[in-house]
Amino acid sequence: MNAGIDVSLEYASVCVVDADGRIVREAKILALIAWFGEHGVAMERIGLEAGPLSQWLHAGMVTAGLCVELIETRHVRAAFKTMPVKTDKKDARALRS
Repeated sequence: MNAGIDVSLEYASVCVVDADGRIVREAKILALIAWFGEHGVAMERIGLEAGPLSQWLHAGMVTAGLCVELIETRHVRAAFKTMPVKTDKKDARALRS
């Protein structure tokens, strides 16, 4: 399973996909690291956009044993340019792969 996360001050939007790219679960979460532990499925890769809110989160996720990758902001921006409407949910979907 792979996941994409879009982090904001209030919550994180998460999109989890299977090996075929089908969305398995989407959620808005307050306790992100705990949610992955309770999810019950080993995450192969988690994409997290680099930014001021993601630095502490990345460190905590790595400490918790999650395979998380910071994605450079300019790469994310280039991918999102094709999206007509930008929302946290759509951001998480785009970051999942």
